[in-house]
Order: sequence, then C-alpha cells, then structure tokens
Amino acid sequence: MEKINIVIADDEQLFRSGIRFILEREPNFNISFETENGKKLLDFIRTTKEFPDIILMDLNMPEMNGVEATKIIHKTHPNIKIVVLTSYNSRSFITNMIDVGASSYLVKNTSPKMVVHTINEVYKKGFYYDEKVLSIINENIISSSGKRIKNDLEQKLLSKREIDVLELICAQKTTAEIADKLFISPRTVEGHRNNLLLKTKSKNVAGLVIYGIQKKLIEITPNFNL
Repeated sequence: MEKINIVIADDEQLFRSGIRFILEREPNFNISFETENGKKLLDFIRTTKEFPDIILMDLNMPEMNGVEATKIIHKTHPNIKIVVLTSYNSRSFITNMIDVGASSYLVKNTSPKMVVHTINEVYKKGFYYDEKVLSIINENIISSSGKRIKNDLEQKLLSKREIDVLELICAQKTTAEIADKLFISPRTVEGHRNNLLLKTKSKNVAGLVIYGIQKKLIEITPNFNL
C-alpha cells in the first residue's frame, strides 16, 4: 500500500496529538513530522531526505505563521500539497490561502472523516474544495478577473488537446484516468498539465481548477460536490 507522508504544523500541542491519533489509524497515512511553527517546518523541509506529500497547516502560529510558510514552501517545493486546517473561516482568509497556493481549506470543526477524505483526495488529484470554498472562489472570480479569461480564449491560448485535459482535470480525473480517456500516455498527460500551468499562470493543479471555473468548465451549483 502506497503511504502518504504527512506533516502537521499547529501551535496547539493537544490538537496536534489529537489529529495525529486520528490520522495514524489510517493504514495509508504516515506522520513524518509535527511542529508548532512555520520556522521549524521550513527547517525540517530544508534538511529532510524524504519530503512530505501533504502538510496540514494552521494559520496562526508563532515565529512564522501558516500564510508565510505556505508562500515559501509553494515556491521552493511546489509538489508539496498544503491543506489548511484552521479555526479561521472568513472569506478573506480562504481567498488569500487559495491565492498563495493551498490545495484545500478546512476548518477545525470539520469531521475526522472529512479530514481523512480530503487528504486522500488532495494526494490523488492535487486539490479538494468543498462547496463553500468553491462558491467563494467563484464569487471572487466574478468580481475580479473574468476579463483575463475572455482574452485567453480570444487569443486561442490553449490547444484543443490542452482544453480536453483541463476539462478532465476539472472533472477530478487522475492522470491515469485522463490518459485512458484520451488514449494517450500518462507522460503525455503530465506534459499537457505542465503546459497548462505555464500558459494559465496557475500555481498548481488547484489553480487550474480555478481557471476551469473561470472558463465555465465547472458550474457551481448547490449539487456540485467535490
């Protein structure tokens, strides 16, 4: 069974112990490190020989908070997925963390089952946003950045095959599933994904999903459930 290496960054020792206890019951989860602040988290990433797949990131931590740590990690190690797990549930916090590269956003009253589900989804697909987060993303897009997408389409920024791949990413298909659907190799899918990231100026796969919402490849409806 493939293990998912997880790091927990939270300044509350009791919470770290509780979430660790929950996650260690999952046979495919491995907790490789835990820390109380962003500075120690960055020190760990700089020195470790085995990078985490996913970091559960609190926002309010001493010495270096989760926002700054996420920005740095996303630049230096973009393959590490950040799942925000915090008490802050305001629109501004959610929007900001998605903008700086978070792959998911959960509040601490989330059920243990949802935390487990989110980690698995982010590991497999690169992102996981619930209906509330998607709605906030959609509202932010409507209010700020629709013009860029229109220009991209008019300039034929994306090829037909790249649009096909983007649509399947937005449909939450894995690399293998996209390859089977389009009768191409997984390596070719990764090539198209890399081109999409460059052309759309997206930070990660989550950014491609946001681009897909802008391009109306995903419709936000009450029944839409990631």
